[in-house]
Amino acid sequence: MKSKLLSLKQNWKEQLGLLFIKSVLVFVVAALIFQISMVTIHFSGNTQLERNIANWFSWKFDGTFKNSPENIWYNAEEHIWVESVENKVKVGKLAGNRNLAFGVKNVLEEALQEKGLDLAPSATQKLKVEIIYLDVLTTKSNISVFHKGEEEVVIRLRGTIYKDGKKDKEVIVEESSAEISMSTLIIDEGGKFNQTSLSNALKKGSIKLITKLFE
Repeated sequence: MKSKLLSLKQNWKEQLGLLFIKSVLVFVVAALIFQISMVTIHFSGNTQLERNIANWFSWKFDGTFKNSPENIWYNAEEHIWVESVENKVKVGKLAGNRNLAFGVKNVLEEALQEKGLDLAPSATQKLKVEIIYLDVLTTKSNISVFHKGEEEVVIRLRGTIYKDGKKDKEVIVEESSAEISMSTLIIDEGGKFNQTSLSNALKKGSIKLITKLFE
């Protein structure tokens, strides 16, 4: 019984060795055929065909082009594309504002890249985001002639990831940013967005959305 096992083990090693040698021979023969073909094409003067073959070879095997789905190093899970950001805020000065959607898109793309994801229009993963709420909440207090106001910008985002055209995950996040100001005049303008608070809220909300989608 022991001798049979040793024999089987020896045969297995021999078969594995032969398979490796055959694989190497096939690779060498294929490389030689390819080289001869390229030399023939070069001396035939067909530069366009030569260029097309060289480009195809690079796109297929060169890691520089790993963002292309046709490349052997391509990993679908490492690629995504922000397909759309819609401003669905109905009330306020920024309702329907396209610049707001554009700003959120930029922050989302930066957050995705910081996550180690590559942005590619050909990606099978698509991200769609909606800005569903944006408002400023003002808290005021008065002591004598001093006025203290805290303006808190609140933003709510809904993000949906699609894989191969099918909804994969959806989350809703809310974030806020406050700015405290003090003055000697009691002036109630109300409803105005502080630029710093707005920018901070957009950034915090976008980063939180990406974190939740990929946790």
